[in-house]
Amino acid sequence: MLDHAECEQARVGRDPAYDGRFFTGVRTTGIYCRPVCPVRPAHARNVTFFPSAAAAEAAGFRPSLRCRPETAPFCPAWRGSRAIVDRAARLIAEEGALDGEGASVEFLAERVGVGARHLARLFARHLGAPPSQVARTARVQRAKRLLDETDSPMTEIAMLAGFGSLRRFNSVFAEVYGRPPTEIRRAQSKGVPLAQNR
Repeated sequence: MLDHAECEQARVGRDPAYDGRFFTGVRTTGIYCRPVCPVRPAHARNVTFFPSAAAAEAAGFRPSLRCRPETAPFCPAWRGSRAIVDRAARLIAEEGALDGEGASVEFLAERVGVGARHLARLFARHLGAPPSQVARTARVQRAKRLLDETDSPMTEIAMLAGFGSLRRFNSVFAEVYGRPPTEIRRAQSKGVPLAQNR
C-alpha cells in the first residue's frame, strides 16, 4: 500500500529513490508522472498516487511526455516477497507474455504456478491493475521507446511492441497518449515540443 504522506514528500522533493515506486496522476491535466518529473509540482489537492503506470492508465490518466514514464525503472515493490507478481510482470514486460495469439492470463498464471483468479488478485493488491492492463501499458511503453529511439516504420514498431496489427497499435497509442504516434514522431523530427494537454 502507498503511504500518501511519503509519496507526497517524494513527489515534491523529486526524490530519485522513489522513481518507479509510484506514479502521480494530476486530476486537472489528466496526466500521470514519475516522482522525478521536472515540471513544477501540482497542488497536493489535485494529485492521486498509483502503484504502477498501468493503474494510472486504468484510472484514465495519460503518460507525461516530459518525464516519460515508460523509462521508469521497475518498481521495487514488485520484488522480495512478491515473487509471483515480480515474475509475472517480468514475463509480461520482457517476453510479451500476454501479447499475440494464444496468450492468456490463464497461461501466464500457469507459468508462475498459480490460478488465474489468484494472479489477478495479486496484481490488484500489488500493482493496482489487472495483468491485461499491465500488458497493455508494457506494449505502449515499448512502442513509445521504439518511436523515440529508432527510425523504424510504424508497422515494424507495432509488431515489435507486441500489437497484433498497426490499426490496434494506432488506436491504443492514441487512446493512451491523446494523439497518434505519427504526430509524436513528426513533432520530434521537427524538434517541436508537444503540449501535454489537448
